[in-house]
Amino acid sequence: MNGPLDELLGRLAREDAVLVRVTQTQGSVPREAGTWMAVWADGLTGTIGGGQLEFQAIQQARAFLADAAAALPTGAQRCPLGPSLGQCCGGVVFLGFQRVGAADRVALQGALSSRFAPVALFGGGHVGAALARLLATLPLAVRWIDSREGVFPPALPVQVEIDHSEPVQDAVAGLTPGSRVLIMSFSHAEDLDIVIACLRRLRAQDDLPYIGLIGSKTKWATFRHRLSERGFTDAELARVTCPIGVPGIAGKEPEVIAVAVAAQLLQTMHNG
Repeated sequence: MNGPLDELLGRLAREDAVLVRVTQTQGSVPREAGTWMAVWADGLTGTIGGGQLEFQAIQQARAFLADAAAALPTGAQRCPLGPSLGQCCGGVVFLGFQRVGAADRVALQGALSSRFAPVALFGGGHVGAALARLLATLPLAVRWIDSREGVFPPALPVQVEIDHSEPVQDAVAGLTPGSRVLIMSFSHAEDLDIVIACLRRLRAQDDLPYIGLIGSKTKWATFRHRLSERGFTDAELARVTCPIGVPGIAGKEPEVIAVAVAAQLLQTMHNG
């Protein structure tokens, strides 16, 4: 399962598009600044939202595509979301238009992924694989880590970076500041080592806003006891979420767990 960025970069290798970006907003609007969509001659990748706003932007972009000599707007286009668009949001969206092709792929990958939030996913098992596929469809930069050789699939979305780390907990020191950490390795011993490394990093830097550990309440009770014996305080242990996933979803299939975990992850980003 690949995300919009993969689709954009892959299709640009074959044809040009007009990239429409929300550059600025005022008031109540459908999507935030940085949102984008690519308009192709016969399709779309991504969305800027807004119904009639998006419809008119698509019409403009297709007109630019149809006429290679047409000059695109040099600055952002101001679009009030009022009666003229048949919308009642009341805000203002500023849109930028850019003709892009194969030569722009590297620059676009860097520019469009720069606003992705960092996530560290420990564990390449069934649940980890299902979660990596799902996270790749969201505005996240995923670092996928495992101590074992040969567990990662051969083809990955552009926003998923794999990391073979042995011992696995050593990867914690190199995580991007602000990373949200998801721990679901193949062994409880590895899980515990990763949690310890995360808690030590919190003591030193306090720059991991979320640490989620897969497992039952019984598993966490055992971990709490072992971590307390190592000198971690109740306040420090409260920084770990276990079990992970939004409550009320009872399915045990990897894909179901992945949805519950991803939903909780998004909640922490919104609330944070």
